[in-house]
Amino acid sequence: MPTLLYLLAFVAVFHMPIAEAPTPPPDSAADTHESDIVQIAASNDDFETLVAAVQAAGLVETLKGDGPFTVFAPTDDAFAKLGHSTLDDLLKPSNRDQLTAILTYHVVPGRVTSHDLADRRSLTTVNGQKISVGVGVENARFVATDISASNGVIHVIDTVLLPR
Repeated sequence: MPTLLYLLAFVAVFHMPIAEAPTPPPDSAADTHESDIVQIAASNDDFETLVAAVQAAGLVETLKGDGPFTVFAPTDDAFAKLGHSTLDDLLKPSNRDQLTAILTYHVVPGRVTSHDLADRRSLTTVNGQKISVGVGVENARFVATDISASNGVIHVIDTVLLPR
């Protein structure tokens, strides 16, 4: 059951838009912390594809859960790198399992800040696979880090991570 919740939480995060990755939503930082991962993503125009993917995978309620979760959130530009046809295929109901595997590869249980990342070489994702961390995560670079949510933290990345 916890894995399902992590998956849902991850999908919700990817379906939300982000206006400017380094900047919290227009309200104060305190208000951002009161919002969950999904609400923050949905309020930002840079996460429209992520939010759509989270919804398509059925992970919204999971990512709205208590967590805490750490989400490595690809921007719309990151998803665009996959190509339009690939993205369209992933969003089809028949590919829900594959989409869920990809999205949960972007979520780590617990609240892992950029400070914590400096002390780590790898993290285990919700889908059970390890990802390497450094100046980025796997082959993705950080666009923004430490966007605090009521149920975790978001780190914005420039590339969609694909599980092995």
